[in-house]
Amino acid sequence: MIHPTAIVSKKASIANDVEIDAYAIVEDDVEVGEGSKIAAHAILRNGSRLGKNVTIDSFTTIAGLPQDLSFDPATPTFASIGDKTTIRESSTINRATVEGGSTSIGKNCFLMAVTHLGHDCLVGDGVVIGNNSLLGGFVTVGDNAFLGGASGIHQFCRIGEGVMFGGDSTATVDVPPFTILAERNTLFGLNLVGLKRRGHANDAISALKHCYREVMNAERLKDAVSFLLQSDYGQFEETRKFLTFFQEGKRGFARQRRVR
Repeated sequence: MIHPTAIVSKKASIANDVEIDAYAIVEDDVEVGEGSKIAAHAILRNGSRLGKNVTIDSFTTIAGLPQDLSFDPATPTFASIGDKTTIRESSTINRATVEGGSTSIGKNCFLMAVTHLGHDCLVGDGVVIGNNSLLGGFVTVGDNAFLGGASGIHQFCRIGEGVMFGGDSTATVDVPPFTILAERNTLFGLNLVGLKRRGHANDAISALKHCYREVMNAERLKDAVSFLLQSDYGQFEETRKFLTFFQEGKRGFARQRRVR
């Protein structure tokens, strides 16, 4: 159902059962999947790609122009949102800067009010992002991460799978999988509650604890990572994800002040 005051381009591809409320705007190059809901005053700009059962709340803008002074608006790029994802009111999702590329949000995500995703961000499945959080361009966020309210992430940073941010946290470096980050670039151990809730085995969690201690205490981080990967600790998927994370990236890594 499309409200009579909504402005919806005839060129847009809209599934038959999509709900579009009053004063919403849908531009030409837009695709919206079955069961999706677009609230009053929301805007879907050219390049918006919405999956099935997506909810876009009021005053949110999808596929707005990248906040990049060198970007040519004629470059065809996209902003893609996965099935069953909800984006709450007054959020902004900028489209990508690389031709043919997409700022991407996975399935079953929940972005709370006034969230901003900069151009070329890649957000995995099951991610929750708290109110007033800001992600700079080219940030990646792994599956099942939870970013507390007012989180700020510097451009090009990587946030690993299962990470939890405390509220009002800042990351200007990469944050390894399954950890807790708070304050500024400071780790506070593993996200043990999240690991248990998602059904990770006790022996895998124990192995992660050991690897975490070894890496955080290592004088030569990459040597420690290589050694652990070749040991019995490398047999677990969780420890492999944690350890291989340190083999990539260019921004350095969040560390814990002291590990006992």
